[in-house]
Amino acid sequence: MSNEAEVETEQKERTRRGGRRATLFVFVTSGLENMPFIGNAVSLFVYFYGSMNFSLTKSATMLTNYMGSTFLLSLLGGFVCDTYLSGFRSCVLFGAIEVLGYAVLATQAFIEHLRPLPCKDDFTLSPNQCEKADSGQVAMLYTGLYLVALGGGGMKAAIPSFGADQYDERDPEEAAMIPTYFNWFFFSLVSGALLGCTFFVWVSTEQGWDWAFAVSTISVLAAVLFLCTGVSFYRHNDPKGSPLTRIAQVFVVAFRNRNLPLPENAEGFHEIAGNKDGTGTEILKKTDQFTFLDRAAIIRTPDTSNAGPLSVCTVTQVEEAKVIVRMLPILVSTIFMNTCLAQHQTFALQQANTMDRKVLGIDIPASSIPVIPLFLMFIVLPIYDRICVPALQKLTGIPTGIRHLQRIGIGLVLSTIAMVVAGYVETRRKHIAVRHKMVDSPGPLPMSVLWLGIQYGIFGMADMFTLVGLLNFFYSESSAEMKSLGTSFTWFSSAIGYFLSTLIVNVVDDVSDGWLSSNNLNRDKLNYFYYLLAALSVLNFGFYLLCSSWYRYKDEGIKASTIDRLHNLEARVG
Repeated sequence: MSNEAEVETEQKERTRRGGRRATLFVFVTSGLENMPFIGNAVSLFVYFYGSMNFSLTKSATMLTNYMGSTFLLSLLGGFVCDTYLSGFRSCVLFGAIEVLGYAVLATQAFIEHLRPLPCKDDFTLSPNQCEKADSGQVAMLYTGLYLVALGGGGMKAAIPSFGADQYDERDPEEAAMIPTYFNWFFFSLVSGALLGCTFFVWVSTEQGWDWAFAVSTISVLAAVLFLCTGVSFYRHNDPKGSPLTRIAQVFVVAFRNRNLPLPENAEGFHEIAGNKDGTGTEILKKTDQFTFLDRAAIIRTPDTSNAGPLSVCTVTQVEEAKVIVRMLPILVSTIFMNTCLAQHQTFALQQANTMDRKVLGIDIPASSIPVIPLFLMFIVLPIYDRICVPALQKLTGIPTGIRHLQRIGIGLVLSTIAMVVAGYVETRRKHIAVRHKMVDSPGPLPMSVLWLGIQYGIFGMADMFTLVGLLNFFYSESSAEMKSLGTSFTWFSSAIGYFLSTLIVNVVDDVSDGWLSSNNLNRDKLNYFYYLLAALSVLNFGFYLLCSSWYRYKDEGIKASTIDRLHNLEARVG
């Protein structure tokens, strides 16, 4: 009777925690955190250039480096989350760091002597007349900026996996909800980004950067506090040690056993049934890829109970290492799409400044142009999740409608189409400038900025497919011990894409004899650059097809927890 009461209590506790109710807190937190991040992403260039008196080139480089560093630091956040802290604690820690960073930036913006004196009206013509920021002012700016990058990167690694952890992968009914969770997680990011490109841009433009950074501080603080209010509803997964150490052990032991012959049957490889070793929550079947790594699981002595970590690894541990090796080409093949995305945050905004930005009598700031794809995703994503996915499920029999790699591939195709459209729109814009003899005119061309909405809309759809597909893919394929680190690979792809963008722009400008160097888009050959990126995207997609066709999804054997439950049931029956 006591056992039945214990089981009933455990079931009630399980029902009370996790699930949709818990993820609602995650969605709101993600939206509140993403609002200032996106708002700053589309506006910080103006702050660097207009308030801190940096040059155009310096301002653009600072923004690119900041964005790239934020995404790159997500790897550190994922490692800390999986190794030392739970998902919830990681969110609180990195959220607090991000709040501190915004507070530093707000302080500098509010206190005048912490910034250089404003430039004269003719700054755009004579930047040398501006007072440069001194070393202390620059140091304070970088301190605040990279505290935000560290905190934001950590949050981007911890939040997605923490929300997905509220659904139990061992329960088929709950596991089927994880893809839906990632769709709505992306919806929360889009909602926050919409506020960032509208409300935040309005604050920074009309009220000043002191209030913009104050709003950023309050928004992230509210996000952390709101997440804390739901603590009683969360399922907490304790960290189980460094996943990188486990993977490194496989390579070390495999190298040490490089001269040993592979056993002819499964009995020759080491595995621990159930979860008795305390190192994993799942058992993975042995695959025939990367057989060199299988040598790490060769049983060299009859008694492996006292074997050290550098003597023998389990088959599951070896397969975890194989999963990482298999995922790397997928990661590499998605980097270039983020390089194309970076152009929509730099050159496309410059294009908008040369065009007629009045829509329905309202003058739209160039920084708010990304509202177009965001609004489209805001409308399309619920339709995709509620209508398209169920229809695809019936058609394909796949729980997610289409496989993660297929979804990513659709996004890559759409991004290629977006670059072709971008090239066409830029060609048309230049022809209008020539036709109306406005090549050297600073005035807006008689061409609506909504033309840019076509490429933005297509790229928004590409981002919806690829980003959600990558988050789903890396989370589901990663082992239970490295879910946060796995999802951070998505942001790592973005980081390398941003850094690669700077390199490609510089190389193309040098090799092409100045396609992008005249500081006058009407005389530059930006359309050629867009067509070049489209051609490279086609090559990149070919590489992705090779990688995805070669990839083998993780094949889980019997879940360790399931084995443990069966053992407990047998013991009770006995």
